[in-house]
Amino acid sequence: MTSPAELEQLGEEIAALAAHVHALTYQLLVRLREFDEREGWSGGFRSCAHWLSWRAGLDLGAAREKVRVARALAALPLLARELERGALSYAKVRALTRVATPANEEELLELARRGTASQVERVVRAWRRVDRLEEAANAQRQFEARTVALWIDDDGSYVLRGRLPPETGALLVRALEAAEAALRTSTPHGREDERLTHSPVQRRADALALVAADALRVLEGVGRESDVAVEAAVPRLPSAGADRYQVVVHVDAEALRASSDAGESAMEGGAHVAAETSRRLACDGTRVSMVHDARGRTVSVSAHRRTVPASLRRALEWRDRGCRFPGCGVRCVDAHHVQHWADGGATRLDNLLLLCRRHHRAVHEEGYRVTLGRDGEAVFLGPDGRVLPEVPAAPRVARKRAHRDRRGASGAAVD
Repeated sequence: MTSPAELEQLGEEIAALAAHVHALTYQLLVRLREFDEREGWSGGFRSCAHWLSWRAGLDLGAAREKVRVARALAALPLLARELERGALSYAKVRALTRVATPANEEELLELARRGTASQVERVVRAWRRVDRLEEAANAQRQFEARTVALWIDDDGSYVLRGRLPPETGALLVRALEAAEAALRTSTPHGREDERLTHSPVQRRADALALVAADALRVLEGVGRESDVAVEAAVPRLPSAGADRYQVVVHVDAEALRASSDAGESAMEGGAHVAAETSRRLACDGTRVSMVHDARGRTVSVSAHRRTVPASLRRALEWRDRGCRFPGCGVRCVDAHHVQHWADGGATRLDNLLLLCRRHHRAVHEEGYRVTLGRDGEAVFLGPDGRVLPEVPAAPRVARKRAHRDRRGASGAAVD
């Protein structure tokens, strides 16, 4: 029979190991912050959190929290020191970093020392409540200050600037969040992904593009009962058809060939489009072929035709089940020609694979490459030529003594 003293000793060993885990978590966060600041994740990944999820096998939400806490601790030396010593749990630090500032850090630290993790969570939630009277006083000023301005910059890119009242801003945020979620739809195995955009504002730009595209698709269906049901108060677009709202890119045939430097590619408004961008758009778009004579007059115009027919698209989606880029699986995807059709590549299943918009851009415009075997197995190469594995090999775990020696060398002192 186990004696009370033996059980108490076992409990103390568990507590000591937990303290070591907290101290090692601090070391992980320090290195993670350095890795994030130096953008070590940017080679093919959209954020540090997504790299961490892929490389360390963490849930994406947990990875995001790790990155957030790592960043926050840079300005909170008191909390960082206690976590480094193993005197404060990661759960408490994670909660406190949501509200902690250099001004209130000492007060919050005392709270953490005296309370349990659940108590700390409750206090933090209360701390974050805003003064409702202050909100009411600002509401009218916020509404009167609403603006949206849009113009084309000298380089042809669109610049958007605005100020929205809270309710309108929240509506936009929800729409953008929904679009971001669509861009990182869960894979059949439960993983999520957003890739290749290097900052939150760039991710929002991608989401805004999806919101605009989906809005047009819905609005074009207004008034057609088979597409969407709308109330009488909803304004209706003129019945000019979808073409009126399409974004059209005019591309010379030469510009689509990888071996050619000739030809031009431009939007209807005249803004230049890079040749490789045109190749990406042509991978899975609607084509209209126009033949001109020597004087530039149009001789013939073909009918609209999808690059990838619907039947082939269904087979492709059944096979790939989402973006094929390692660790991705997003379901909002384009069909990519491994050998572009302009270079003689066939529009067949053995020359196509699905890529989300971020990874489609990566393969066309950011130096990534992909090959597709006869069995449908895709091999991706980074810009440096290295293979990107679907699941990276787990790092070798050091033995117990090596862990202890490494902890001592890193300065982690657990009391």
